[in-house]
Amino acid sequence: MLDVNFFDELRIGLATADDIRQWSHGEVKKPETINYRTLKPEKDGLFCEKIFGPQRDWECYCGKYKRVRFKGIICERCGVEVTRSKVRRERMGHIELAASVTHIWYFKGVPSRLGYLLDLAPKDLEKIIYFASYVVTSVDAEARHRDLATIENEILAEKRQSENSRDSEIEKRAGKLEADLAELEAEGAKADVRRKVKEGGEREMRQIRDRAQREIDRLDEVLDTFRKLEPKQLVTDELLYRELRDRFGEYFTGGMGAEAIKALVQNMDLDAEAESLRETIRTGKGQRKIRALKRLKVVAAFLNTSNSPLGMVLDCVPVIPPDLRPMVQLDGGRFATSDLNDLYRRVINRNNRLKRLIDLGAPEIIVNNEKRMLQEAVDALFDNGRRGRPVTGPGNRPLKSLSDMLKGKQGRFRQNLLGKRVDYSGRSVIVVGPKLKLHQCGLPKQMALELFKPFVMKRLVDLNHAQNIKSAKRMVERQRPVVWDVLEEVIGEHPVLLNRAPTLHRLGIQAFEPQLVEGKAIQIHPLVCTAFNADFDGDQMAVHVPLSAEAQAEARILMLSSNNILKPADGKPVTMPTQDMIIGLYHLTHRTPGERGEGRAFSSDAEARMAFDNGELHLQAPVKIRLRGLVGVESGPGAEPWTAPEGWVEGDPITVETTLGRVLFNETLPPGYRFVNYEIRKGQLSAIVNDLAERFPKVALAATLDGLKEAGFHWATWSGVTIGMEDVLAPPRKREILGRYEKEADRIDKQYQRGLMTAEERRGELIEIWTKATNEVAKEMDTALPQENPLWKMINSGARGNLLQLRQIAAIRGLVANPKGEIIPRPIKASYREGLSVLEYFISTHGARKGLADTALRTADSGYLTRRLVDVSQDVIIREEDCGTDRAIPMQVGQQAGEAGSLVVHEHAETSVHARTLADDIKGPDGTVVAERGADINSILVDKIVAAGVESVRVRSVLTCESKLGVCGACYGRSLPTGKTVDVGEAVGIIAAQSIGEPGTQLTMRTFHTGGVAGEDITQGLPRVQEIFEARIPKGKAPIADTPGRVRIEDGERSRKIIVVPDDGSDEIAYDKISKRVRLLANDGDHVEVGERLTVGTIDPHELLRILGPRAVQVHLTQEVQEVYRSQGVLIHDKHIEIIIRQMLKRVTVIDSGSTEFLPGVLVDRALFESENRRLVSEGGEPAAGRPVLMGITKASLATDSWLSAASFQETTRVLTDAAIHARSDSLIGLKENVIIGKLIPAGTGISKYRNVRVEPTEEAKAKVYSMTGYPETDYGFGPASGQAVPLDDFDFGSYR
Repeated sequence: MLDVNFFDELRIGLATADDIRQWSHGEVKKPETINYRTLKPEKDGLFCEKIFGPQRDWECYCGKYKRVRFKGIICERCGVEVTRSKVRRERMGHIELAASVTHIWYFKGVPSRLGYLLDLAPKDLEKIIYFASYVVTSVDAEARHRDLATIENEILAEKRQSENSRDSEIEKRAGKLEADLAELEAEGAKADVRRKVKEGGEREMRQIRDRAQREIDRLDEVLDTFRKLEPKQLVTDELLYRELRDRFGEYFTGGMGAEAIKALVQNMDLDAEAESLRETIRTGKGQRKIRALKRLKVVAAFLNTSNSPLGMVLDCVPVIPPDLRPMVQLDGGRFATSDLNDLYRRVINRNNRLKRLIDLGAPEIIVNNEKRMLQEAVDALFDNGRRGRPVTGPGNRPLKSLSDMLKGKQGRFRQNLLGKRVDYSGRSVIVVGPKLKLHQCGLPKQMALELFKPFVMKRLVDLNHAQNIKSAKRMVERQRPVVWDVLEEVIGEHPVLLNRAPTLHRLGIQAFEPQLVEGKAIQIHPLVCTAFNADFDGDQMAVHVPLSAEAQAEARILMLSSNNILKPADGKPVTMPTQDMIIGLYHLTHRTPGERGEGRAFSSDAEARMAFDNGELHLQAPVKIRLRGLVGVESGPGAEPWTAPEGWVEGDPITVETTLGRVLFNETLPPGYRFVNYEIRKGQLSAIVNDLAERFPKVALAATLDGLKEAGFHWATWSGVTIGMEDVLAPPRKREILGRYEKEADRIDKQYQRGLMTAEERRGELIEIWTKATNEVAKEMDTALPQENPLWKMINSGARGNLLQLRQIAAIRGLVANPKGEIIPRPIKASYREGLSVLEYFISTHGARKGLADTALRTADSGYLTRRLVDVSQDVIIREEDCGTDRAIPMQVGQQAGEAGSLVVHEHAETSVHARTLADDIKGPDGTVVAERGADINSILVDKIVAAGVESVRVRSVLTCESKLGVCGACYGRSLPTGKTVDVGEAVGIIAAQSIGEPGTQLTMRTFHTGGVAGEDITQGLPRVQEIFEARIPKGKAPIADTPGRVRIEDGERSRKIIVVPDDGSDEIAYDKISKRVRLLANDGDHVEVGERLTVGTIDPHELLRILGPRAVQVHLTQEVQEVYRSQGVLIHDKHIEIIIRQMLKRVTVIDSGSTEFLPGVLVDRALFESENRRLVSEGGEPAAGRPVLMGITKASLATDSWLSAASFQETTRVLTDAAIHARSDSLIGLKENVIIGKLIPAGTGISKYRNVRVEPTEEAKAKVYSMTGYPETDYGFGPASGQAVPLDDFDFGSYR
């Protein structure tokens, strides 16, 4: 069997009949599957053991040879080889066809490859293949030219003969008529009878004339057709073709069906065809040139590869191994079989019938009909339903053909090659484990025992609790007491992976150290819920056990939850205390004047705590406490900054005005952090954790988070925060406020009834009135709520809920929208606390229903977007440390603030310029270097740069990276989830796709409109993100100026026309058909710059690319995506979006091929295009000309160089057809290709430089491990790295003895 690690590329091509016969182990001649009495496979049938191998290991069909000792012998009685039964998954057979058939993929696909090759329309091709029309395959033009005169004379003679016989027949008939008439007259017959006889005679003479004329016309038609006969000409009239064949059979050949197509393909001279097509491209225009280009692609594909075009016409069909199309017996004695067996059976039946008909010498028409049916049977086997009605099984279900086995989510690619089920895994419901450390999870004992069964069994044998594996297994199954002790030992230091579906980003799978727990539920740490997006309302999680030492090391070092604190999307901590923890910390740090013990002073925090324990001091009372080991005090946002007393040195004791609660809070923070002396809410807490993440190591951060969790839960319990109906306080002046606005509304209604305003104006006024009313009632509620109200505490601390929700519960529901998204101008005046009236309830159901429908749609759409993003960016991996480019992009670090115009840090600096590499030295106003080139930009450096008065810096970016494959570390910058320089091998493309796709579900589908607003409705939310990444022409597109110039506006009846008069005096540019409802951004007489928008609307990125070039498009697209995400409060770093945009702009359309091999109009990878041009210029050739092109992510994914990756994405059959014709080679660069063939992925620890690593301990490490000074030459190899000598008898060597 082929080992995947020993090849570097995979090529796909067309198989010829000889290839198929070579793969085959025998011909399948009978349609039978198995004998239903003996349940043994039928000989020569679809499951034949002689062809495909034995059904039982080491046993032939007749039973003469059994056991492994006869390995490799072929039984002389039944012809079956004695081998393993698994060969039935590998061995193929074949069916020899009695007549050639075409492969449906190449004839019916769009475009039809056979049609392009033969220059036949698909309609005509279908007529030929399915025996509806004859085709001329070859014409001996020379012989025809030579003998034409003779032939014409012969035909002329025939025509004369026909005329002569006609004349003689008519003469004979006329004589007979005359005689008859004379006879009648003699008999004295009536005139009526005589007239009838005369008419009859004349009719017969007319028929003779017509018949003769038809024969002459037929001869003319035959001669005319023969004169003009050309190869590939269709003859639909069967009689005409037969006559041509009978008369001129030696001058031409022809036929119908796949045999005729085969003859045409054989007669083709590909080189001459390619040359003539190139000539057409050089000289032709319009449709002719376009068609020639398309045909040349197909012709060139066959010329440049070892593929033979005859591979598109089959003489034999491969039969896939029987274990891949199994047949199983059901309970009732019936059989379930794969659809493929039915399809193969139809092919074999029709093929055998055709052979018999040919042997019997059946008439051509019958044979042709059978051939057509065989062609249809093979079509159905390859791709059922592609042409005509699909073949159906019982219950009218279309049968699944070979193509359907590959296609779609349930196909081979996505179901089995990219997604596999694994052993050593389990799933269970999750519950919270508040006592766990951040890196731990609680694993139910039963589950752990099952998952770690092999490890436990081995350990039992090692410790001599069991004699062999079998008895160890029995012990585990009977759950003997000793098993639990061994299990404890085995799972120590052995991490497990937890995964919650849907895994939207890499934090959806994390490693934990298992702790055994009773019960059947998995316990997880409350702080990792955010990363998993888990809650405890019945969510389930899956557990996986990493088996090998490498897998365990990766799980522990890379995937342990305490090492995954930062979110890859923006580098912010994701493990944040939430909900009750925030309530607890808020209660702990809140300051309440007038509480017990206020104003006292304490000599130490211990003394203050003693006073608290004795009930003399309240947690929140303002007091003075003398503290030791401080490095400074943080007074909080908005407060006076703290100034240290004179002569104070860091670490000296100092008295601080604070509360005991704040002192306790600071005990959870790491030593060396400034004393936090302000109230902690969600925002402040998140700022502190962010700060800790930047300044302290991961270990300290994890310990702090655990401390915050403990403190939060503890003090939340103490705070006794609870809510009841009485806490929902209605605003006292609500009725009075609403009364006032109701009068206003009545006044508007009266004006409307008098006809003083339109319905539209009334609607607008009412909406405005009731919006004001709602806001006023809400304001009243805010002021009426006391500070100590538990609801206010929850909202103010940021633990749960917001004022908008409280407003609806306590004060007023306000205005709602209808299903169209328009606001209903009738407010809901009640609150949920008071209860809604029937009408109010009814109109508020619209919003609720729309919300639910939206959520369902959004989830599916968002998942599909993530899938496309992953596909387009999966091969973007950090391939080198620095590509050495000088190119960079400018970015804003600062912005002017206030009237004075002082420079402050830019509001979006964190998601744009942070975590990047500086491209130039940054100098201050005095010329000193503030930051050096190559420095990593973080918040400290940004502050320094802005303080030096620098507003914009040049930074490295993946958009300008010049790495041939993937991107380089310097252009990518710092890795956001680790906070360190990015490693070579990091799969940054996947991280980018996950970072953009994961928040997709939070984006709205469509935002509400304020009803009937003029102007185009601008797409927002998720559909807008899709529109950008698919590079679609946007809805409500705004024209942009092609050139700088003056604007002139001409108004028409229904629309406007904007004309730009260029400054350089060239021709005017007109933009017409602009709706009068669209607001203009450039007025009559204004001057516009190139690329400036002329009206309100969205810019078409393709136009921007054409006018301003790639750089402008990159900036524009990044900003557009960020706008959508920022509007929903989602932070994503620019670099993730840039990676996707880099992939969208990766290709160039060739305009002029110069002296390169590229065909005009094809898409070529930019790096390949540039390197080929450089090579040609150095050799003195003429370079190709190209134009950058912006591709949508779906199109870019399908245009990838890897056919395996493209086929597993979408349009599987089309991709495979194309790849096979071009004999595409997949060099296995991306991740998907390697997963599909079962290689380690070329990212992370799978990159080639880590493949053959040997770990050698350094001298120091050896010295630490082996501190046996007396025996320097002894090397015992193993020992704990403790530094103490270990008596070897006590030390367990495990399996190394």
